[in-house]
Amino acid sequence: MSAVTFLDKRTPLNQAQKTDAPLDLFVIGGGINGCGIARDAAGRGLSVALAEMNDLASATSSASTKLFHGGLRYLEYFEIALVRHALGERETLLKAMPHISWPMRFVLPYHKDMRFEADTPASKILNFAMPWTKGRRPAWLIRFGLFLYDHLGGRKILPATRTLSLNGTPEGVPLQPQFSKAFEYSDCWVEDARLVVLNARDAEARGAKILTRTKVISAARKGDLWEITTEDTGTGTQQVHQAKMLINAGGPWVGDIIQSKVRINSREGVRLVRGSHIVTKRLYDHDKCYFFQGGDGRIIFAIPYETDFTLIGTTDMDHPDPSVRPECTPEERDYLINFANGYFQQELSADDVVWTYSGVRPLYDDGASSAAAATRDYTLKIDANGGAPILNIFGGKITTYRKLAEDAMEKIAPFFEDTADHWTAGVALPGGDFPVGDVQKLIGTLMSDYPFLDRAWATRLIRAYGTEARQILGDARAATDLGETFGYNLTETEVRWLMQREYAKTADDVLWRRSKLGLRLSKVEAATLDRWMQTQPGS
Repeated sequence: MSAVTFLDKRTPLNQAQKTDAPLDLFVIGGGINGCGIARDAAGRGLSVALAEMNDLASATSSASTKLFHGGLRYLEYFEIALVRHALGERETLLKAMPHISWPMRFVLPYHKDMRFEADTPASKILNFAMPWTKGRRPAWLIRFGLFLYDHLGGRKILPATRTLSLNGTPEGVPLQPQFSKAFEYSDCWVEDARLVVLNARDAEARGAKILTRTKVISAARKGDLWEITTEDTGTGTQQVHQAKMLINAGGPWVGDIIQSKVRINSREGVRLVRGSHIVTKRLYDHDKCYFFQGGDGRIIFAIPYETDFTLIGTTDMDHPDPSVRPECTPEERDYLINFANGYFQQELSADDVVWTYSGVRPLYDDGASSAAAATRDYTLKIDANGGAPILNIFGGKITTYRKLAEDAMEKIAPFFEDTADHWTAGVALPGGDFPVGDVQKLIGTLMSDYPFLDRAWATRLIRAYGTEARQILGDARAATDLGETFGYNLTETEVRWLMQREYAKTADDVLWRRSKLGLRLSKVEAATLDRWMQTQPGS
């Protein structure tokens, strides 16, 4: 098959940036916050460049629990504003990305011995007012929390909470018989790493320059401008960029950037918290998620994952050094297994775990006594002392990334004249230009128009690319028209798309961030894919 080149036919909304002119913004960090800000700013007419030292979403933003959720447990910490913002965002985000995000129902089994996590504000009040509860979560309190959860965010699409019997129902079959009652509520799933890439693509389509595998070596104020030196990590080539404002969206490295790259004084700090997950073979047949509460007051999720698997997580452990790669420790793995074994009838062991992953959440250091209690809200701080301004971003949740970008633009606006107003709410990301709820319709028509696709293949393409799946398949009439198959249903044509349109450079980029096909391809197949990618022009 001859090489296929995918041309981006969308017209940039801004004129191409002049290399000899200072940028308005230079963003450090290619996670969800950096890419979300780059997209928002470019759409408002600002000239933007973004540098990411590795692949997009290579750290925290590909290692989440994959949920757009309000954070039900944060109500016990009285983080009402955070929960309200997150709940309000769920449906806004659904409308913009119905291919990579979808509604999900959550089943919260109840038993009388459920306990609070130690020393939450809610537990202190309840223990004072009702000492006979002895730290337990009463059913009425859970139901009241879910009532607030239903109404804080202006829910319109997602169904409300209901009480559910677990006796003889599909939701009850996988669980131990002592669980007879549950509450069922709504949240949303999201493909986190794809969300980052689609924001980067849309930012680029609107005029931003996206520089992956580009490390910031230093940044210094030169009068009213920042002078930023970057290095291509593959070639070693260095470049100097000028920008009117610097955005530090370094995630776990936000503190390191402040101290060693920018070298400014800052009172704000970041608390790094490691969240680990395990993936097992599919543990039950329905498509709902479980919300489990443990004897220590903590919670975990068990979520249907990639059709044939179950995702279980997460932990909360302090992780002091961002240079240390986060990994799920044997202790964390066993903690999650034992937690799940307190609910599922099927006894899990380490042999049932097919994959683990771990990410570091860069939380704003509010002095909380434990990693679990540290705030998940974000803090934005501008430093304009001594010349050109810098915006440092601490904390944040994937659910509120769009609001964080809007709030960042509010902070940025005074430094630029005539900045356009908010625009991102409900504006579709690439491939998401279809109504919420039409995924099955798209899958059906794709199978009809490309008869060589089976349902699993068509579903994967629509869930990853939405309406752009047709651009990938083009005029193919048979699977062989798509070139070499690297394993499962990953074809040469799709990989070319990912390399030419989605910044993929290595097999890991394709198998673990643009998709989760790493769960399905063998080590030999992955190595073959990587060798093939390295031989392609521009790789």
